[in-house]
Amino acid sequence: MPIKCNLCEAGAILKRPKTGDALCKNCFYFAFEEEVHKTITDANLFVRGETVAIGASGGKDSTVLAYVLKALNQRYDYGVNLVLLSVDEGITGYRDDSLETVKRNQQQYDLPLKIVSYEELYGWTMDAIVKQIGLKNNCTFCGVFRRQALDRGAILMKVDRIVTGHNADDIAETVIMNVLRGDIGRLQRCTAITTGTEGALPRSKPFKYTYEKEIVMYAYFKKLDYFSTECIYSPNAYRGFARAYIKDLEKIRPSAIIDIIHSGESLSVKKAVKLPTQGTCERCGYISSNPLCKACILLEGLNRGLPRLGIGKSHKERRKLNEMLAQKEEAGNEKTTPDNSTETTENASSEKSATGSPKQKCENCSCGQKCLSEKVEDLQLDRRKIDPTLIDF
Repeated sequence: MPIKCNLCEAGAILKRPKTGDALCKNCFYFAFEEEVHKTITDANLFVRGETVAIGASGGKDSTVLAYVLKALNQRYDYGVNLVLLSVDEGITGYRDDSLETVKRNQQQYDLPLKIVSYEELYGWTMDAIVKQIGLKNNCTFCGVFRRQALDRGAILMKVDRIVTGHNADDIAETVIMNVLRGDIGRLQRCTAITTGTEGALPRSKPFKYTYEKEIVMYAYFKKLDYFSTECIYSPNAYRGFARAYIKDLEKIRPSAIIDIIHSGESLSVKKAVKLPTQGTCERCGYISSNPLCKACILLEGLNRGLPRLGIGKSHKERRKLNEMLAQKEEAGNEKTTPDNSTETTENASSEKSATGSPKQKCENCSCGQKCLSEKVEDLQLDRRKIDPTLIDF
């Protein structure tokens, strides 16, 4: 006997993973969109007249988010201006293909599009970074750089807010990851629907309570154009293990995803526990709880041939860095003595091998190395020297 829709008595075609309700196609669309609308209105995510940038990757989450937000903006008259913002990480065979999907979405949804790249912002692509660091910790670089790239692209577009396609599964995974790492600071704020209010731009998650499976079903039945290939550098990512754990829990108890989110929301930290104080990076001005932000530390490591400088326990990399600085200081002293020209040449060649990169003429100074000096609006990156705060890292 055919199963009927729980809402309209028509023939049901699916069972909602989130609630278990049997629904027809139209009722599923309605329920999905209304739940997103309720999330937006309950949290007061939008202010009339704002320009809102949708973080668009071409994947299912961002594609459905763009489609639904445009529909809800017209239906309920939010009064916001929607634009698409994409980041090109420089991953051949993955991001270049997904950006083609984003460009098609721009035409399909008639929304402005801005693309910023790692190469223009940082002087590195993910392909080049993976050659340096390998496949074990590459996601650390991508996650840190991507977050900053979105903010910098949004500043260029002069938007008021960024929205991303992070869904309920993503947030539950983040809660588990922070519990396993004992990261109290992030655990306290990872379930917030809006973050970054203390920085340049707030960032919101309209899909906070939306299951990933339902996003896939919505995209499938709506026949939306999205890119479904997984990143070629992500198989060994730590998040992948948390994702597998969440999926196993969901099989046993479908409400586990929402339950984990509610648990994260209910967690409180004792007043005696000292949490990181948010400030700004001394070098680039980006929000950071340390004198130098993570991106500046990672970039300095890459530019100095020490890609693991900002990853995990970095005491070995600090020792290498101090040795390099000592060699440079010694070489500088020898240059002042005319008889030591041969030794100076040898030290210069050893310095070249230590950094792992050939000498290139610098356009900004006379240091003889390739410096990165990129300015995005009023955000200045100056990587021409290592300052004491980096040495102490």
